[in-house]
Amino acid sequence: MSNAVFIVTNEQSCPYYDLGDEIKAESGSLSISAFKPVCLYLSEKIKEIVETPDSIRKSSLIKSPQLKFSEQPSLFDCGGCTGSIQYQFKQEKDYVTLQMKLLMNSIEVRKQQHLARYYNLMRSLEIFKSLEDDALKELILLLEFKTVPPQKVLLEKDSPGTHLYIIISGEVNVLEDDGTKISKMHSGDIFGEVSLLSGEPHSNSLHTVTVTQAALLSIKNFRQILKTHPPLQIFLFKLLINRVQLMALRAGNIASGMSGDLEEIQVVDLLQLIHTSQKTGHVDIVCVDGRAQVFFNEGEIIYAHYAQLEGKEAVFAILGIKNGQFSYNRDIVEDFKVYPPLGDFMGLIMEGVQKIDEHTSP
Repeated sequence: MSNAVFIVTNEQSCPYYDLGDEIKAESGSLSISAFKPVCLYLSEKIKEIVETPDSIRKSSLIKSPQLKFSEQPSLFDCGGCTGSIQYQFKQEKDYVTLQMKLLMNSIEVRKQQHLARYYNLMRSLEIFKSLEDDALKELILLLEFKTVPPQKVLLEKDSPGTHLYIIISGEVNVLEDDGTKISKMHSGDIFGEVSLLSGEPHSNSLHTVTVTQAALLSIKNFRQILKTHPPLQIFLFKLLINRVQLMALRAGNIASGMSGDLEEIQVVDLLQLIHTSQKTGHVDIVCVDGRAQVFFNEGEIIYAHYAQLEGKEAVFAILGIKNGQFSYNRDIVEDFKVYPPLGDFMGLIMEGVQKIDEHTSP
């Protein structure tokens, strides 16, 4: 048997292959669907099978329209490493088993049911609004969904990083060793990305507060996205970059090129962060009323403009912006460096906050 095709019919924590993947032996070489790597354990097993094909032919090929269901095709295992797969002889040349046709039909039905169940739910989440329909469907087919009751451990500290988690609904607490809550996560938040990318164990435990539905992306499917799904690759990188930047901001760190949403960090906190870091640069804010800029020299505000306002009045108005996108860059016009501060930073902020309170008070 110089040419043969096998199909994966069962998968248990295999680091490379999925249910339905095809394994092709042709002219002395082995290839796997979807540009996946070839496992050496698997290669050795396939070599043994194709060199002794008689038993496979007798049990697997349909040579007449009738097939007794007791005549089950032979199953083979991969030899095993950290996970395992079972695979079945599918065809030699033009012969295809009825069993394989039924399996492929079953896989397609399950895919369509999976999409019908989760598509509208995923489309409603803000983080997926930018994804095209086809890309979102591809992502859903790669995700595993699970529902966890309240007060349960979703992720253990020091456990290996095997999945990226996306909260679909519910609330999750991020906890220290002593049970102290570090932060709370909600619908649309992601976690597990640091361990997934670094290979290090998880640094904190996560416990559900309410009934929580989460979508899990395995490291295997993460690698598949990087190789075969360019739109998802770009989306996932942006998602992870935004996540890392948000964590840095919450930790009190800011660097040139950072950007984000003002729903995640208030303007006051953003300006305070630049001040305490003694940064020289400027913040750009884009909101429904236009564009605003605040310029810093060694942590002090030296100039600002927003709409028709400049100086202190612009700063006071900028402090009232609630929604929009921001970016921080260290670039600053050289002439601005000779500008004196608009005033004591904390005094400026307190005066601005007081004006906002007076304006919003009944």
